[in-house]
Amino acid sequence: MISVVIRNKNQDKALAFLLKNLTERYKDDVSEIIVIDNLSTDKSESVSKQYGARFVTIKDFSYGGSANLAASEAKNDIVVIFSAHSYPVSHDFFKLIKEKFKGRKDLAGLRCLHSTIDYRNFINKVSAQTDPNKSGLIFSGSAFNRKVWEQHSFKDDVATFEDKEWSKRVIKAGYKIEFVASIFSYEIKRTKAQKFFRFKSDVVGNYQLWHQDLSLKNAFNALVMGTFRLIKHFVIDFWYIVKRFIFSLKFVFNKPEKFD
Repeated sequence: MISVVIRNKNQDKALAFLLKNLTERYKDDVSEIIVIDNLSTDKSESVSKQYGARFVTIKDFSYGGSANLAASEAKNDIVVIFSAHSYPVSHDFFKLIKEKFKGRKDLAGLRCLHSTIDYRNFINKVSAQTDPNKSGLIFSGSAFNRKVWEQHSFKDDVATFEDKEWSKRVIKAGYKIEFVASIFSYEIKRTKAQKFFRFKSDVVGNYQLWHQDLSLKNAFNALVMGTFRLIKHFVIDFWYIVKRFIFSLKFVFNKPEKFD
């Protein structure tokens, strides 16, 4: 059987949909559901209990630390991890995962499909060994082998990309990361503050993992280009607001014939 672990913070509505989906469509494939919650102040805990999920609180959140907690709380060898704002779509989502893991001691993890990047690398057979970033695990719709995790835990000192860092490390140790044709959806609307937090994490994570440096020139260029795009979008949006207004006036004074 499979353990499903969900990382959550103040996503009670999305969490409720994910749990409803899991318990109604996949109850024969999943033996436990665990919600790893980062001090939510909404109804996340009551929603979790409503659907029979185990609610575990993490106070000092880090991406790697929360993934380690997820693995330590799970009782099954196959662990599927979601964010609260993602959910499985294909009817055979978990069956395909179980089939891929069957008899595979060399398989550390599976990346499911949700984006054009996933589909292109899956169809073109681009392996995680070749591209650990775009074919490695993504911890909002991936499965990993808990027995491999027992030997190679996640790093809790990385700013982000703990899934890609683990992918690179276990591949180097001789394990495999593969795609599986299990389809899920990823829906999130981030606030400006959340986008800024993600930006900061990505800058540090890209430097740590992919050695992508940031120079004063890069930062200045980003400021100039960002300002230019902001002005450009404002001008274009305002122009089409005016065009809609003009069309509306013409329509008011020259309405077409109505059909019966």
